[in-house]
Parts: sequence; structure tokens; C-alpha cells
Amino acid sequence: MNLRKLFIISLVTLFSGCAVLASLNYDQLFGKPQVRERQAPLDSATAHFFLDQVKPIIDKRCVVCHACYDAPCQLKMSSVEGIDRGASKEKVYQGTRLTAASPTRLFEDAQRTKEWREFNFHPILNEREQSPNANLQAGLMARLLMQKEAHPLPKQTQLEGFDFSIDREEQCVAIEDYEQYQAQYPDWGMPFGMPNLAQSDYQTLMTWLENGAIMNAHLPLTKQQQSLVAQYEAFLNADALKNQLAARYIYEHLFLSHLYFSDLAEPRFFTLVRSATPPGHPVKRIATRRPYDDPNVERVYYRLIPEQETIVDKTHMPYALYPQRLTDWVTWFIDADYSVTQLPSYQPSIAANPMTAFIDLPVKSRFKFMLDNAQNTVMAFIKGPVCRGQLALNVINDRFWVFFLDPDKADIPEVNEFYRSQAENLKLPAELESNTLPLTHWVRYAKQQARYLEAKSEFINHWFKDGTYLTTNLIWDGNGTNPNAALTIFRHFDSASVVQGLVGEKPKTAWVIDYALLERIHYLLVAGFDVYGNFGHQLITRMFMDFLRMEGESNFVSFLPREVRHIEMSSWYQDQSPQLSDFLLRNVTPFDQPSQVNYTTTQYKSELFDKLKAHVHPILSTRYEIVDTGLLPEHEKALASINKIKGSGLKAIPQIIMLMIDNLDGQSQLFTLLHKNAHTNISSLFDEEKNRDYANDDLTLVRGVVGSYPAAYLKLNEQQIPELVSRLQRLSNEQDYVALLDRFAVRRSADDFWSFSDKVHAWYQQDQPIEFGLLDYNRFENR
Repeated sequence: MNLRKLFIISLVTLFSGCAVLASLNYDQLFGKPQVRERQAPLDSATAHFFLDQVKPIIDKRCVVCHACYDAPCQLKMSSVEGIDRGASKEKVYQGTRLTAASPTRLFEDAQRTKEWREFNFHPILNEREQSPNANLQAGLMARLLMQKEAHPLPKQTQLEGFDFSIDREEQCVAIEDYEQYQAQYPDWGMPFGMPNLAQSDYQTLMTWLENGAIMNAHLPLTKQQQSLVAQYEAFLNADALKNQLAARYIYEHLFLSHLYFSDLAEPRFFTLVRSATPPGHPVKRIATRRPYDDPNVERVYYRLIPEQETIVDKTHMPYALYPQRLTDWVTWFIDADYSVTQLPSYQPSIAANPMTAFIDLPVKSRFKFMLDNAQNTVMAFIKGPVCRGQLALNVINDRFWVFFLDPDKADIPEVNEFYRSQAENLKLPAELESNTLPLTHWVRYAKQQARYLEAKSEFINHWFKDGTYLTTNLIWDGNGTNPNAALTIFRHFDSASVVQGLVGEKPKTAWVIDYALLERIHYLLVAGFDVYGNFGHQLITRMFMDFLRMEGESNFVSFLPREVRHIEMSSWYQDQSPQLSDFLLRNVTPFDQPSQVNYTTTQYKSELFDKLKAHVHPILSTRYEIVDTGLLPEHEKALASINKIKGSGLKAIPQIIMLMIDNLDGQSQLFTLLHKNAHTNISSLFDEEKNRDYANDDLTLVRGVVGSYPAAYLKLNEQQIPELVSRLQRLSNEQDYVALLDRFAVRRSADDFWSFSDKVHAWYQQDQPIEFGLLDYNRFENR
């Protein structure tokens, strides 16, 4: 044992062995804390050391648990500012709060570490005397790393003494309370419940911490990046009212996206923000709860700023910027034949309702903008503020397909006038802001939605009565080139994913989305949702989404024969509440015109899926299919058969499992196994379990990465594929699943966990470089 390690173990033992040291006065030992400057010039040796040696370790070993709103103790280690900000005892996800909390969004609600201290964020780095001794003894990160070194992960297959539940009580200890924490939870050093760091990685981090934890200044833009930023900022900040209105619309839809210039060889991601300063001046970011809140400045400017955080999958929404896209924006928003005489106000009654705020923008332009990258539009529903939360996500089925109405076929004066006439009936709960009493408002919005659906039914009944036919030709086919025309959405209990294409077996349900529905979902779940809002705000958002989901489903069943529409949709809502039953009747039966889809069988839904799939076939990708994997054909066929496995025996399987399979040549291929939880209905807010339909659970195996939160890792070679498939087919209980893990799993307790994690990320980055982001281990199981 080297002297350094012996010193660390002795130090930790000393502090944990004597209760009186729990009141150790750090101020007397090392002086009072004060925020330190930790960003060194990029050309300095300390900045190079951090970027080249320290940051890769922090990313792969720390950020995989510490990113986004659901990071333990709000500790986000994905940026210099996040590391320096530290941690907080306050929870972001707190669905029972009676009043809205103050937002604590990194880079927005405070700009300097000193301001975060006023938000009660405590440091994980030493802020007292800057000496090697103080940096180790008075730095929380250093102490937690030393604690793990002194108390290595127990040699257990299934770890004992750890709580890995997503809603576990977090300790969020500050350095002043550390000795009590270390004495009470000696095995809870960092990384929490994972194997120890490799000695070289540990020594690198300790050297960095010992020397003051100096990090790097921000990376400057290249001349080419500066030129492209200037080009887009010029468009977004032109003085004409058309430009100002279009820029506001674009911002309110892309404010969560990671924008990048696809023509550059080395993509760099940017964020679109509102600023009080115009292009050519330093950005003065305007921070408001929602993107449409009053900025309280005379003129808003829209600026592109470089993303400073390490990219993590659970918040990564890449959006390409390229010449044709900018040309399309000009065509849709500037050259289109309409006029703007006055910009909309920021009053919630106007700004929270896009049907009112952007009433001057042509509907076709708005719809085309959202459809152009529909995956990104939908992805924002589930990777934005709702990056975690069963309450938010139990409003959707576990796997379903999504189609869209063709914006060109819907671009008729009567349709545009209908949307204009319905502005009052299309209001959204966000106008109530972040403190809401849900039940009384739910009744109001239920009546409002009923009025809209009745008006919509009257309109389309009239429209399809004479000479206009409801056929699959009304569905957008991506103009034969855009893969966003067909999407698959997966729910993973309290997270979700959206991918291009029609993935897996034919689903139970599907949505057909028109302009008004797509726009309202965005303003309900993205622009208008406040993760810091009170219980009422979050609850009414969830309840209102019930209306919008059923609207999308109703659009889909409208393509079925008239006599089976209600029967089909009612089968999706078995044992629902009487109130929902009444709403369901209003939602479906009023559209009473026949479908002109030509059916040749009585398996109407299945045949409709076939026809829709054929309609969008030119844009469908084989990316997620089990083809061209480098495996033998018989093994690909065996893996594809997993998609046919169904039944209650799957109950033990978690939502997301990732499998690394080595072929006969030693080449690795990554797959994701997704468990669909079937339900008799998804209309229950709080008791989801009673609506589970285990007999109809199934699996979907895809090539590549789908989902941000793997619950288990499996590794096997190609010859073991038949055994894996056989075990999955024969699963009947928890013991069978644990036996499968014993055979193939790389558990969180495994010595090779970190090396396997690195292999998964390397594969993901090479295979999907633009979409790549670090996976998150906060859902990784201990079974």
C-alpha cells in the first residue's frame, strides 16, 4: 500500500472514529469560506490538465448520475459552473408542493457562484484556505472520494445497505456535516453504489482537487462558427414586425433544443436564448419561468450561445441548422402573404395560447415548421422539463405510433378560419401560471375542450359530406423524403423516448395529429409547463393531457369504418371512470361521416396500420431493425423473434435493458430491449398498478440506443443468442429473471462495470455521433 493511500485511509478513519470531531470547526482550521475563481485561461497548464485528464473522468464517472433536474441534490457536474455551484437540499421534483418554488436553473436563474450561495447551494469544492491540506480536508468532493477509497464497494452480487430508489431520501450533506454522514453511512462514498474508480483515475482527481480544482475558461468560437451565428442572429433580429413575430415563434419552439450547424465537420451545440442586448454585444440573458413570460425590456433579441454543459442523452435534442432550413423559414414566415400590424402582448391570457399569440402567422407555416423536425417537436414533450415523473408520463401508453395530417392538404381558407374562430376554446392551463387549484379549473377546461370538439366535429362532418373523402392520402408522407412523417413513442414508466419510423409490432393505439393538437401539446408540456410549479399546476397539466391524447386517438379511429370507431376506442379504456366515459362519447361519436379507406378484411385496425405504413414507406428507415448487424442470419432472426414474446411472465423485466453482443469476428453490436407495460386504460392518475394488464405486456428489441436510463446491462457472444432468447421466452417470475442476470448481466457491483460502461458509450458515440449523449445511471437496478 502506497503512503498516499495509507494517509487517506488513516485520515478517514480518524474523522469517523471520534464523535467529537463531528463538530469540527472548519472556520478555525482553514478560515471562513469565500467563493474562489476557478476558471483558468485556455492556454494555461491547469486548464489543459482539467480538459485533457480530469473532465473525461468526471463526465464518465460523475455526470452519468449528476445531470438534469433529477440529479441527486441538484448537483450538476456537467459544466464548470455546475461543479462550482455545488449542491442543494431543495428538491426540484416535488409534486406535493402547495406553492410554486423559486427556479434554480443553471445559467439562467443565477450567473455567478456567489449568487448560488444565496440560493442555499453549498460547495463541493473547498472554499476556505487554498492549501493542499485544506483542499482535501475541507472539500466535500475530495472527502467523498477518499471515503469510497477507504470503504470499497462490498464484494456482493446484489448490494446491501444502499437505497437506489428514484424517490429515496437524499442526504445532500455539506462539508460542515460530513463527519456525521461518513460515520452513519461509511459505504456511501462516491461514486455511490458503483465500483471504485480505477487507481489512475482516482489519483488524477485527487491531484486536481489538492491543487485547487482549477478548471477552464469557456472555449471561444471559431471564425466559421461566428459567421454562422451572425447569419442566424441577423435573421432572428431583423426589425420588421414579421421577423420579430417569426423569431418569437421560433424561439418558443426551440428554446430547449441543442442547435448545431450541420455543414461543419466538428459540430458544436448552441442554445437559443432571449437577450436584452442585440447582436454584437455580450449576451444579457433574460430569465423567466416560461419562454413567453414578459421579458420586461423594450426590445427582445434572440441570440445563439454555445452550450457549456456536457451533452447527456436525457436532455439532448439536436436540431440541425443549414442553408435550406433558413431558406424555408424565410419562405414560411417572411415571404408568405400575410401582414403584422402589432406584436402580441406578453399577458398570460394571450402569450400562453399560441392560437391567440400567433394568430397572424399562417397556420400552414406554423405546421410546416413543427413538422419539418417533428421528432424534435415531440421529443421536447418528453426530454424537456418532464425529464422525469410518472405523474407527467402515465398519460400515454407504453408504445404507440404517430402520424400527421398533411399541411398542404389542410391549407384551405375554411380550415384557417376555423382555427381562428376557436381561439377561446383552445386556451391552455398555463395561462393560470404556476400556482393553480386543479379541480375547479379542470371542470372549466373539460367544458372548453368539449366545445372545441363539438365545433370540430360539426366542421369536419360538413367538410367531408360532399365530394371530399377521408382517406390515408390526408396523412403527411414527408413529401417522400422527410423521415419525421412517422414516429414511435416509447414510455419507460417515468421517462420516455421518441424515434423516427414505425418500430416494433403493430401497437394497441396510434395518434393522428393535426396542427392545433401538435401546437397545444407543445404549449402544455413544454413552453407552458413549470417543473417548479405547485401540485395544482402539475396535476391539471396531467389531466388536460388526457384530453389531448384522446383527441389524437380519435383522429386515428376516424379512418376506421364508422360502425367500429367507438368500439375500438372504448376497448382502450376498459373500467374507466364515468366522467371519462362521458368525455369519450363526446370525443368519438360526433364525427359521423364514412371512411373512404377501402378495407378488404374485418381486421380493420391492423389493415389500417398496413395502409398507413405503405403510405409512408419511402421515408421509413431500417435503422432500428435487426438487419445488417454483422450477426449470422439465423441469429438475427432469433433476436427479431423477441418482439413476439408476450405475457405476464415479463413482469420482472425492467423498462430498458441494453445488450452488447460480440459477433463471430469479435465486433460488438449494441441493442436495446424495451418492456411495454400494458394497461386496461391509462385514465387513472395515482393508482396505475390496478390498471395493469400483464397478459398483454410485450418486448421490443431494437438495434442501437433507445432510452436514456438503462436499468441493466447484458453482455454475450453471438453463440449465446439462442440461450438468451430461450430464457426470455420461458420467463415466469423474478427468480427466472435473476437467473438470466446471473448468466449475462454486468451488474452495478461488477468489477468491469466501468469498462463496460465506457464500451457502451464508445459504441453509441461512433454509431450516432450527433444524437450521442451520456446515459444516466439513476435508474440502474440492484438485482
